[in-house]
Amino acid sequence: MNKLATLLIGLWAAMLLAACGSSAGTTKRDNIAYLYGKGGTGMSLQARVYHPTADRSTLYYKIPTRDLLYKSAGGGAPYHAVIRISYETYADWSSRTPLDSASTVVQDSSMDLSEDKELIGSLELKPSTRQSYVLKVTAKDLNRDLQSTLAIGVRRDGSSPRQFFLPLDPRNSLPLFDDHLLAGTTLKLRSEVFVGRTLQGAHHAVDAGLPSPVFTTGTAPKKAFEAPDSTFTVELGSDEDSFLITLDRPGIYHLRPDTANEHGFTLFVMGYAYPYVASETDLLKPLRYITSMQEYDRISAAPSIRGAVERFWLDAAGDRERAREAIRIYYGRVENANRHFTTQVEGWRTDRGLVHIIFGTPTSIYRSENSETWIFGEENNLMSLNFTFTKRSGPFSDNDLVLQRDPMLKGAWYRNVESWRNGRVYQN
Repeated sequence: MNKLATLLIGLWAAMLLAACGSSAGTTKRDNIAYLYGKGGTGMSLQARVYHPTADRSTLYYKIPTRDLLYKSAGGGAPYHAVIRISYETYADWSSRTPLDSASTVVQDSSMDLSEDKELIGSLELKPSTRQSYVLKVTAKDLNRDLQSTLAIGVRRDGSSPRQFFLPLDPRNSLPLFDDHLLAGTTLKLRSEVFVGRTLQGAHHAVDAGLPSPVFTTGTAPKKAFEAPDSTFTVELGSDEDSFLITLDRPGIYHLRPDTANEHGFTLFVMGYAYPYVASETDLLKPLRYITSMQEYDRISAAPSIRGAVERFWLDAAGDRERAREAIRIYYGRVENANRHFTTQVEGWRTDRGLVHIIFGTPTSIYRSENSETWIFGEENNLMSLNFTFTKRSGPFSDNDLVLQRDPMLKGAWYRNVESWRNGRVYQN
């Protein structure tokens, strides 16, 4: 796992975050809280699906070797890691009966345990007549019986052509696993289905605003995106299945194969350290959730923002050890939100990111095709907190969910904010 950069001298501690949680048992519904870090294991898994043709699908996966246990048969090196990659398909998010499954075993050897590399591979998905389904992918380290799981919504119908594009590193043609990149990045996009077509491209600016508190009602939700500020075209020749694209400025790059369909493939250009907290700005902005406007303005105007942020946490916690722990958890949640909830804006600036930072990881999460329900506490307990997020339709992302705000959440919001301001970290 990655460590936070040392940002506040004498105060920062190493922060280890689980990119994926371990698999968890199911109840009557499939509780997917583990997908967002509940019971984190320290093992990372990334995956994406690409359709090279209308009836073929490939699963690509990536695992960093630093998360694996390498063992020797004796006598020293070489050391070996053994990982099983498996998948199950489901009709929809609420289904608990697999339609299909498959697995493969990946082995790696190394003479040096300090070697840090990435294992990237692929697995052909079995043919399916379904145009959409849910794919659950699991990587299990067989040397220590540890695993991580993630879920992907798969769509092969023409209404959402996102998975008919595969971003590649132009240096080695290996797949990229995050569509959120840095300004100045050049990548190769492969799309075998759209050979010989003209793609319509557009660049959109990103709103810099923050979500309102969970109890605020009566205000119109923020727009999902702004109108494009520039457009361009990409020609794919009759014998060309890929092209290079350079992301020269922050914002959203959107490519459409059909002018009659707003959906296509989208790339998002984020800050230089995304998804990590690695600058004064990264430290400052998330504090707005737990500070007054006057406090925030005062910290923003300080000669040293880093020093002002340090002072805020020291004053809140009362001593350095408690401040260190509050910092570790607060900015850890910022990074975790970036990993899981990012859409056209960074994950910490989304509604789910807001709730995750202030309240933590829910006890239970239940997902449907168009919504998620988060439960903090026991189900059907009147004292538990419930948050419902509904999918906002838009051409850029299937990960854009908006909170159904409720005035009844006002007390819980202020209790948790006050806990943060007193250096006390509560789960809910």
